[in-house]
Amino acid sequence: MANIAYFEIPADNVDRAKKFYHSLLGWKIEPTKTPMDPSKAAAMQYQDIITGEPQQGAMGGTLNMGGLYKRQMTEPIINYVMVDDIDKVLAKVEKLGGRIAVPKMEIKSVGFTAIIQDSEGNAIGIWKPVMG
Repeated sequence: MANIAYFEIPADNVDRAKKFYHSLLGWKIEPTKTPMDPSKAAAMQYQDIITGEPQQGAMGGTLNMGGLYKRQMTEPIINYVMVDDIDKVLAKVEKLGGRIAVPKMEIKSVGFTAIIQDSEGNAIGIWKPVMG
């Protein structure tokens, strides 16, 4: 079975996006160490994102999940970031230059979700799973 193994976030302003994700989710973001043509890497301002250690329920952990549904409008594929405190994360979104696109909602037996737009206009899901 094929699992999602990598994600990329496009940004109009790489420094602004780095600040947004580091401040919001604590991600470590630094210039890539992947060997590639130095001129292409510089032009792309390509960065490596370290989201943390693999954990149960997270991409790369022991449980991989996704969703497929009938398109409602022109929404993109949404990747969800698992967080410990969804309210704390959502309280910081607009202060960091993003916006809440879909407010927090409860999905019984799954947890709480919301969709935000980052400082670059990309959609990303936030998920606080039901534990236990």
